[in-house]
Amino acid sequence: MSKLLMFEKPVGMRDTLPHIYETKRKLKEAAEQEMGSWGYRFIETPALEYYETVGDASAILDRQLFKLLDQEGNTLVLRPDMTAPIARVAAAKLLKERVPLRLAYSASVYRAQQREGGRAAEFEQIGVEMIGDNTISADAEVIALLVSVMKKSGLEKFQISLGHIRFTDELFRQILGTEERSEQLRRFLYEKNYVGYREHVKSLPLSSIDKQRLLQFLALSGGIGCLDEAVKLIEGSAGSEALDELKTVYERLKEYNVDQYVTFDLPLVSHMSYYTGLVFEVYAEGVGAPVGNGGRYDDLLEKFGHPAGATGFGLRVDFLLEALEKLEDEAGIHCVLFSNERRVEAIQEAQKRREAGECVLLQDVAGVKDVDKFTESCKSVTFFVGKSSNGGEG
Repeated sequence: MSKLLMFEKPVGMRDTLPHIYETKRKLKEAAEQEMGSWGYRFIETPALEYYETVGDASAILDRQLFKLLDQEGNTLVLRPDMTAPIARVAAAKLLKERVPLRLAYSASVYRAQQREGGRAAEFEQIGVEMIGDNTISADAEVIALLVSVMKKSGLEKFQISLGHIRFTDELFRQILGTEERSEQLRRFLYEKNYVGYREHVKSLPLSSIDKQRLLQFLALSGGIGCLDEAVKLIEGSAGSEALDELKTVYERLKEYNVDQYVTFDLPLVSHMSYYTGLVFEVYAEGVGAPVGNGGRYDDLLEKFGHPAGATGFGLRVDFLLEALEKLEDEAGIHCVLFSNERRVEAIQEAQKRREAGECVLLQDVAGVKDVDKFTESCKSVTFFVGKSSNGGEG
């Protein structure tokens, strides 16, 4: 191996250092406990899936998939998300049990990056899926649980933006006519390139009224009043039904007493093409990208031969860590240092403290070059050095 590559990692891969790992462990434990308390059961799926099934259903761009071949020549992918693998398991096995299903997960996903740019190619997601329930109550429960998980993870300053795929699709269909023209505008919205969106709308061969409708759509964000403005932009029942769903879910969130965390963002779209209804993103203070997202995906399970409505959310653990104000450190560790002739005393002292619930590091002083530097991050220190039978506290 060349010296140039010895300390390098593949593009987008990350090391997790001890203090970050400990913070992440506690955050995940808090989130998992909260999900479990709402009746969600955790599930694991393999890191490798078939390209023709989960790879195709995941809605992640093909160029972002890590692909490899098995011994029989089948194309495999490292799972690019968790929703598609869980849909596979649910359709194959679990939907024969109690429905609706409430499932949860905590796992790494993999999406290839062409260049570094600070974007992770491997990251952990934690989330839930409710499968087999088409009601607004299911959407409200998932969002209320998202709020609860954020708070249990130690975050208070966050906001959830709600949109609706059917409203956007219907508005674009009425004005633009073709899916190709609609997709161009969706791309601007997903990238949050609002300047590009406006310039593109101005260049379209549309009436001034229709151009104005598309530009006004871009401003439909904020409180529930923006839904009343949205009604004025659309014709027919399809878009109005979507707005009614948003109003209803907001009323249900009031019943959970979490409506203060929710705003509306009608231009919100997702890169996940399987979403069919309500969609949402959650933002935390200090993080420049959504820390999580979710929504309703009623057509995905049909790809696995078992049609069923579903909704859920996923949170990126690395972004949650970024939002936390304080990471764990080693200040809670008690260090016991010993010389060879007092090794047994030191071992007994360490065992006694561990049984009392302390975190104890046991170290032979012969293996330490600089005792002061080694112990500077310890909460306290006990020395068993020399022939004295009394250990000294530091």
